[in-house]
Amino acid sequence: MNADELRNLQAPLKDRYREDPDAAVVTLKARGSLDESAIACKVETGRALVEAGLHPATGGPGTQACSGDMLLEALVACAGVTLKAVATALAFDLRGGTVSAEGDLDFRGTLGVSREAPVGFRAIRLKFELDTPEPEDRIATLTKLTERYCVVYQTLANPPPLKLDIAAQA
Repeated sequence: MNADELRNLQAPLKDRYREDPDAAVVTLKARGSLDESAIACKVETGRALVEAGLHPATGGPGTQACSGDMLLEALVACAGVTLKAVATALAFDLRGGTVSAEGDLDFRGTLGVSREAPVGFRAIRLKFELDTPEPEDRIATLTKLTERYCVVYQTLANPPPLKLDIAAQA
């Protein structure tokens, strides 16, 4: 896909969203089933079923997906797609590349061993390695726009209000 094809694809959507801002609001959903026999949750991804379980650092077997890994995978996927879309819109000469994310967790927090240790990531690092002849100023623009428009990146950087509800069924 080139820049013109992307613009033609997105132009009617942008026009609609300008005219009707509510039309741009979409509620994404995720659903999982609690495993009856193991400490696991089966998550419906829309494409496959992923079974998430305890990370080995918390006593898990290491045979199931870790939710922390899944968070990083979502960041990599979103950032990669966003970078590709931005590169296409800019007619940026991108021959290929990789995107990776890594995050530091202190499992003392998750296991309740230390109140001083955070529950969650201490830091997350997102990195692109691009095969491109583009000059530094164009790479800087690509970086800035990727950061600005990546949904997962922006959600992590500027967390929205979050609410947890538990409903018990008899």
